[in-house]
Amino acid sequence: MSGRMSENKIILIKRKTRLEELVVRYNTIQQAKFYIERLGADFSDYISEDHHYRKAVETAVIELSAIGRVQLLERQHVPNFIFGDEDTVVVLGQDGLVANTLKYLREQPLIGVNPDPQRWDGVLLPFTVKDLRLLLPEVFRGQRQVREVTLARAELNDGQSLYGVNDLFIGRKTHVSARYQLQLNDETEQQSSSGIIVSTGMGSTGWLKSVLAGATGIVRSAAGLQVDAEAEAVLGLAGSGQRLAWDHPHLYFTVREPFPSRTTSAGVVFGQIGAQQPLRITSQMPEDGVIFSDGVESDFLEFNSGVEATISLAEKRGRLVV
Repeated sequence: MSGRMSENKIILIKRKTRLEELVVRYNTIQQAKFYIERLGADFSDYISEDHHYRKAVETAVIELSAIGRVQLLERQHVPNFIFGDEDTVVVLGQDGLVANTLKYLREQPLIGVNPDPQRWDGVLLPFTVKDLRLLLPEVFRGQRQVREVTLARAELNDGQSLYGVNDLFIGRKTHVSARYQLQLNDETEQQSSSGIIVSTGMGSTGWLKSVLAGATGIVRSAAGLQVDAEAEAVLGLAGSGQRLAWDHPHLYFTVREPFPSRTTSAGVVFGQIGAQQPLRITSQMPEDGVIFSDGVESDFLEFNSGVEATISLAEKRGRLVV
């Protein structure tokens, strides 16, 4: 092994399997099995998934240890972990774990690995464990292509911030009616809704697509109209299969279920956020106001009355090895 190879530090990120999470909840495998089988589910599937994932972790450690120094990191420790500038990060998927790791990096290259291709699909998991021994030296030498990913950023007026790889949610914990003031460019509105979704290019085929597809369908059914092509052409809706580029230079926001009343409006419910046009939201929620990203509700910023959030393009980008 060359000196250069031995100096490389590799952070291998893993998650708990469904079986491990059940054991944490029910204390033993036997009790977990009793619970699952009582519900009529196949417990052997949990055993099989756990076996394959553990084997993938074991193999990944062996393969990576032949190349550099390896540190194994559990998913729950990622938000508080300090990644070194020269670290290379390997995530043993699924896609959600890749996205939830990427937002905590400072542009270190991330390699998404599918631990069980027979079980999981993975847009962000182009590699298998067996690829690692040949792949990592190429990454160290800068011989692998890296795709940049635009991130979203929510910054509060108290200095706290949160990044999103796919999307941000701004609203109430329980997704009930949220009150706030929304400002985009010169337009300002008092709104009441079930929350605001802000999507990146990578996330444009996820939560945002779902909301916009529903709105498009309602308009077509109720009014018999040809809908403005922006949502469909730009965001690739209506089953076109298109998607925005991962490094798309804008974010898109949509207001879920806006409720117009004497004191609230529903005029600014969809729009584009660019480098020079951030979205500003001031909370009017006395409690349970939150901002979270990428579907992880446990990792959030409190967003209660008087707090202002500025939603913008992040100053950093994700870097995925392909």
